[in-house]
Amino acid sequence: MSEDRELDVVVFGATGFVGRLVAGYLAGHAPGAVRIGLAGRSERRLSEVRAGLGAAASAWPLLLADSADPVSLAALARKARVVVTTVGPYRARGLALVRACAEAGTDYADLTGEVLFIRDSIDSCHDTAAAAGARIVHCCGFDSIPSDLGALLLHHAARADDAGDLLDTTLVVTAMRGGLSGGTLASMMDQMQEMRASAERRRVVQDPYALSPDRAAEPGLGDERDLGWARYDGELRMWTGPWAMAGINTRVVRRSNALQGWAYGRRFRYREVTGFGAGPAAPVLAGLASAGTTAAEAGLSFGPSRALLSRLLPAPGHGPSEKTRRTGYFRIQIHTRTTGGQRYLGTIEAEGDPGYAATSVMLGETALCLALDRDQSPDRAGVLTPATAMGAALAARLRSAGHTLDTRQISALPVEDLLPQDVCVPAVLGEFAQYVEVHPAQPERAEPVAVDLVVQVQG
Repeated sequence: MSEDRELDVVVFGATGFVGRLVAGYLAGHAPGAVRIGLAGRSERRLSEVRAGLGAAASAWPLLLADSADPVSLAALARKARVVVTTVGPYRARGLALVRACAEAGTDYADLTGEVLFIRDSIDSCHDTAAAAGARIVHCCGFDSIPSDLGALLLHHAARADDAGDLLDTTLVVTAMRGGLSGGTLASMMDQMQEMRASAERRRVVQDPYALSPDRAAEPGLGDERDLGWARYDGELRMWTGPWAMAGINTRVVRRSNALQGWAYGRRFRYREVTGFGAGPAAPVLAGLASAGTTAAEAGLSFGPSRALLSRLLPAPGHGPSEKTRRTGYFRIQIHTRTTGGQRYLGTIEAEGDPGYAATSVMLGETALCLALDRDQSPDRAGVLTPATAMGAALAARLRSAGHTLDTRQISALPVEDLLPQDVCVPAVLGEFAQYVEVHPAQPERAEPVAVDLVVQVQG
């Protein structure tokens, strides 16, 4: 490792809910030679976090920095080779750190899912970062690593088989169980408020190519809006509904394609949906989930209901219980066809709450990949994506950490191959309510599964 900086990795926001999880992951899995620091506003709270991480972290230095203090952020960026940050909402509090890292030539990773923030980062920091050799990598958690690496690996598989470019590609969430944190809610609510206040910002968020490096060069492939309502998909032979994270994931995947010179193909059409199966209950579940998603978005956008939800839902710094994080999981499949006529199936799976347990692994391994695997990663700098900054190197790390990232060529698409035994779908309020566990073989069985902090009353 290079000795040109005092530290290899710094976790900024280490006293927050997700920051503590990422620091804990690194304490348990980073090689002993990796120099790691914890950063935040309060030395006392940082010391408390470090004390809870065990002997491996006992000597980790503590660094004081504030997202509202650009001087402190510049000093932080100069000390580290990689800064990972969990301090959000990023649009309100994140751009100064991106700029500091870009100017210092320091690699950066975060967990944002905010299109407007990433667009700002691209417009103001890409050229600076590219000139300094810094890799600015947004969306390094459940949004959008499974999507971004999944599409990349399908591209690699098709190219290895000389099967041509990717055509219609659909990510299907077939099973998921987990909770929701106040930080995620705050980011979503802030972006919705901006969209409501500005027609221009709403246009940017709704543009399928909002994150493109060259919007005018993107191909015209017809209607590529995200699915907004329940729909039977004849190609997949199942009922589908909206997927709450499609609005960010699809744009990240399209940026990856463009940054690689449209390597996936100029006719690459990418979308993401939730899968509900083909049984008798499927259209009802798809309709309920679609209505719930629409209601949740409306509730978070409308002033009076937004204020009420702000009082009832978790505040920033709070998140799911240890049990919810431990018992969560996600199951994703990505289906594609190629210009050579072949069909491929990608499988992305992990145990642990998607947004927290699994995300802490993703961001932790991202930090280690950026710090340790540059010679195995693509030779790029600027505002990048997980696929274009790290690609197969990160996929290998995640496999070693227990995540499933597989691709295979298939000749048919039987229904039983699409659906796991139990499909968990968000019901009534999408991400904002409990999950319902659906058993496709016995559609009459629908049992609520408790999610501890999905709804939390703040005292």
